[in-house]
Amino acid sequence: MKLEKDFPYRGLHMLGVITAVSLLFLALTSLLPEAAAAQSSPTAATAVQLTDINPAQSFTNPIDIANAGDGRLFIVEQRGVIQVIAAPYASNTAETFLDIQDRVASGGETGLLSLAFHPDYNQNGYFYVNYTHIDTENSQLLTRISRFQATSDPNTADPGSETILLELVQPYSNHNGGDLAFAADGTLYASLGDGGDAGDPHDNGQTTSTLLGSVLRLNVDGGGQPADCGGSQAAYTIPADNPLNDGPGGACDEIWAYGLRNPWRFSFDRATHDLFIGDVGQGTWEEVDYQPANSNGGENYGWRCYEGSHPYNSSGCSGNTAVYTFPIDEYEHTNGRCSITGGFVYRGSWYPALSGAYIFADYCSGEIWSLENDGANWQKTPLFDAAFRIPTFGEDASGELYLAGSDGHIYLLGDDTAADYLTITLDGPLTAVSGEPFTYTLTVNNTGALTATNLSITNTLPTGATYVSGGDAFDGQTVSWNVPTLPPGTSQQVQWSASITQTVWNDQYGVTADNGLTAVGQKPIATLVNAQNWYFPLVMKP
Repeated sequence: MKLEKDFPYRGLHMLGVITAVSLLFLALTSLLPEAAAAQSSPTAATAVQLTDINPAQSFTNPIDIANAGDGRLFIVEQRGVIQVIAAPYASNTAETFLDIQDRVASGGETGLLSLAFHPDYNQNGYFYVNYTHIDTENSQLLTRISRFQATSDPNTADPGSETILLELVQPYSNHNGGDLAFAADGTLYASLGDGGDAGDPHDNGQTTSTLLGSVLRLNVDGGGQPADCGGSQAAYTIPADNPLNDGPGGACDEIWAYGLRNPWRFSFDRATHDLFIGDVGQGTWEEVDYQPANSNGGENYGWRCYEGSHPYNSSGCSGNTAVYTFPIDEYEHTNGRCSITGGFVYRGSWYPALSGAYIFADYCSGEIWSLENDGANWQKTPLFDAAFRIPTFGEDASGELYLAGSDGHIYLLGDDTAADYLTITLDGPLTAVSGEPFTYTLTVNNTGALTATNLSITNTLPTGATYVSGGDAFDGQTVSWNVPTLPPGTSQQVQWSASITQTVWNDQYGVTADNGLTAVGQKPIATLVNAQNWYFPLVMKP
């Protein structure tokens, strides 16, 4: 009967233990710092950050960046080489995709200048390049637009597969334009400068019977009108709806827009299909030209009559300014500025504050700006001053934006106010038996829209704890794990074991990943020793 008499006291004893632990837990958790409140995304970016995608990898005069619709980046080197690097970029080494140095004239404003992949590249392996070539027989400098084809090895192209689409004699070695891009309708656009020297001495910008000083629109899949100014050997056709299409003679039917001095870089907004052109100025003004997606083409952007919106050489020019399409933005040659590098409208997922902004730079000063239409006007915002020259921008398949530096490195461009999309939490027991192992669990979540790569998860050994097991590595102070990838909307759990002989606080844990992504633990975890033996004495009167 002793058991029956003791039973009420055992229940009261247990109630005292539970109450004590609960009160202690509430006391402890009241001391824990609160997680930082989530911040809303800014409505517009006012600054950006540049992240070297692979600090160990440098390129020789990188001059263009392109993608083939997958996780790879293709880096065009001016000397005549295209390198390919696969994601995750930080842990891979670039391979040579194409080497045509044997036919590329390189130096100054000449070289292998651009790369564009056919919309059906995954099926046909076709890609297109723009480069300069010396015809030694006639001692002429030529612009060539050519098609090549990849081999069965996706990281290798066949240099012997060249089909020359267009050859054009360049009167001088500068102002070659040189960019290529496919439009949403599958036509290939190509930019050509005014032929060079200074001041457009042949007035090519305002002469539509030459391809110089223009943006061309070509059909590379057949079915259009015969080539006009490209000669009988031209391996392309002309879309029937090109604006200057008048048959042989007269205006060059290939021209889509003209009045350009040196359209070094142009691009299409992948969402709206609007066209943006960065046209390099003569000596005073740089300009951004614009063509909405619903344009029928035929715009005259004004050179050499105008440099930007400023009169330059009015000889032979119309007094009716309505015939010219003036830039949506221009800037003067101050503060070391010298030459515009056209960019892209940002349509990636990582940096919402940049969405819809046209990003461009000055080659010499390294300044980067955004340009956005507020419904009434185009507004320009300075974003960053790079410590190097910027020859080009490029997009990956997801719309993330990159730039090449004159230091030979490739940088990811992002909004430095955007919140990281990785989070990390820690779980552990409230109590543990002295000297016996228990488990900590860390959970990393990817709340973004893109895959995080090369994750490093770390947890510092709490003071008073002894490491028992777990982790990919333990250096005596920190338990760590390496996770190659974490797809969007997924999580990764890792665990390790410790033992304690005193109360410990686990409060140093976090995760880092490529592109500067980080997350730091917000809530410490306290673990108490032998809490089941703690109780408050209870005195009961008979």
